[in-house]
Amino acid sequence: MSENTAVTRAGTPGAHPPDHAQPDPRRWLALVIILIAQLMVVLDATIVNIAMPSAQKALHIDDANRQWILTAYTLAFGGLLLLGGRLADYVGRKRIFLIGLVGFAGASALGGAAQNEAMLFAARALQGAFGALLAPAALSLITVTFTDVKDRAKAFGMFGAISGVGAAIGLLLGGVLTQYTSWRWCLFVNIFIAAIAIALAVPIVKESKAEGNTRYDVPGTLLSSIGIGALVYGFTEAAKQNSWTSTGVLVSFSIAAVLLVGFVLLESRIANPLLPLRVVWHRNRGGSFLTSIIIGAGLMGMFLFMTYYFQQIQHYSPLRSGVSYLPFSGALIVTAGVSSALLPRLGPRVIMTTGGLLATGGMTWLTQLRADSSYATMILPALIMLAVGMGCVFVPLGNTSLTGVANHDAGVASAMVNTTQQVGGSLGVALLNTVFTTTILSYGTNHHTSPFSPAAQVHGYNVAFTISAILLGLSTLVTFALIRKDPAQSVEGEATGAGVEAPAAVVHVG
Repeated sequence: MSENTAVTRAGTPGAHPPDHAQPDPRRWLALVIILIAQLMVVLDATIVNIAMPSAQKALHIDDANRQWILTAYTLAFGGLLLLGGRLADYVGRKRIFLIGLVGFAGASALGGAAQNEAMLFAARALQGAFGALLAPAALSLITVTFTDVKDRAKAFGMFGAISGVGAAIGLLLGGVLTQYTSWRWCLFVNIFIAAIAIALAVPIVKESKAEGNTRYDVPGTLLSSIGIGALVYGFTEAAKQNSWTSTGVLVSFSIAAVLLVGFVLLESRIANPLLPLRVVWHRNRGGSFLTSIIIGAGLMGMFLFMTYYFQQIQHYSPLRSGVSYLPFSGALIVTAGVSSALLPRLGPRVIMTTGGLLATGGMTWLTQLRADSSYATMILPALIMLAVGMGCVFVPLGNTSLTGVANHDAGVASAMVNTTQQVGGSLGVALLNTVFTTTILSYGTNHHTSPFSPAAQVHGYNVAFTISAILLGLSTLVTFALIRKDPAQSVEGEATGAGVEAPAAVVHVG
């Protein structure tokens, strides 16, 4: 694992001790604490998916608004992740790590105690905000704690492994807690995990921070976060009004356009931008970020609708729903390992394009779902095809996003992969939920039946999956057109970097 590769994983270029520094004797204990915190974040992502139908029913959340259970989190997380990395570097990585743990636990308690949809959405947004502090701080701590290159590679490998395994555990745990206790415990469980991590981190984890320029781009953070939020809100209003041209929808889209254009203009003019545009304009990096946004949009909605299909149409229990996703997680992890080995030989374009085609095929397969579709012969093959395809995409995606990046831009380039995927997921869930809602209303009117009938619901899922398939197909075209193999990258660097990134990708799509 090259020095630059290790730095980019933590987002702290030039801020870690040299490799000849004396290793921390308690570094492996510190890693265990960091892994506990990462497990909490991963569990939260997959547990909530399984608990959503129960939470929606308990709090009387309508179909147009239910997507905020997911998007409130992903918007806050994706919108604040870059700023969170800066805060960890400048304020102190241990301090921000602890603040993130305390805040995440508090937000989880608020969500578990939610009495209405507004309280739950606010709690999820707070979880996302504190997660945006916790995630980059955890990665930064690994880099500064492990000064030996080989130790650091092992540490990142373990971090990736806990991400992949944790996603699968979350699916099972979410099913068990929802079925045998309450959906609320899917949030309350974070309190206990965070308490353990905090108690251990205070005496064991060492503090560190970056020196030099410590200026923040707060205006850029506000413009981008509020702009994306306005865009998602516009989609939600379209679902509520059953119209894409209502005043509220058009105003929301207009505000979003003004703020996002303003963000780009601001970033091109200030000295310390949140997102240096030179990071985006590079062909491979730009192609990776664009692919990440589109894939996030196409894939996140699939998990939302498949969970409702399992529990409301097929009448699966929450536990059975969680188990039904396990082949997807397993196939994704295995494929990520194979792709990591093939990447140095084949290059990113071949693997990503092949994976994109497979994923598009799997999503297209799901457009044929019926109310009585067999899991073994219809759903399972589609999920496996999707997982294999995504495993082929995620590994090179993390690698190409760092192509040719300078040291002082390494942190933001690395964080951009997670940011774009979260933002894409927010937009995708909002778009697809709007399409679903308007589709079932139209179906009910045209067929003189209830929009909540199984036939209307399944038709809505099929239309949403069709949009997802189009988005995945578009991401494949972007990959084929923009991604190229970088001859300057070593085989060792590609293989090691890919191996670190791949399992972590499971978290963000689960």
